[in-house]
Amino acid sequence: MAIKGGCHCGRFAFEVDGAPTQAMECNCSHCARKGFLLWFVPADQFRLTAGDAAEMTLYTFNKGVIEHRFCPTCGVQPFARGKPPGAPAEMVAVNLRTVPDFDRGSVQIVPVDGKSF
Repeated sequence: MAIKGGCHCGRFAFEVDGAPTQAMECNCSHCARKGFLLWFVPADQFRLTAGDAAEMTLYTFNKGVIEHRFCPTCGVQPFARGKPPGAPAEMVAVNLRTVPDFDRGSVQIVPVDGKSF
């Protein structure tokens, strides 16, 4: 099963193999302001199906290990990539709020205290 999503204007779209069972809701200054619900997947399960990631705007903060990518046209951040500390390989953090058919009630929401990092 592939989950499909993308930015608001459609310039960037993606597919992810699998189905989320949980989503991370972080309270750090970045995630809380944007209202993210993040599903972390191995990078090889993620495919950009429209647009070129090199054309996305890149934002990093704190330790700079996560590349937050957003559409320069509509401003929506569909995903981020990076190798967080302790992760065995590169991961993609899919913003489930950019998946049109996503049902918040279908996953366990896991709160994360990112403010304390």
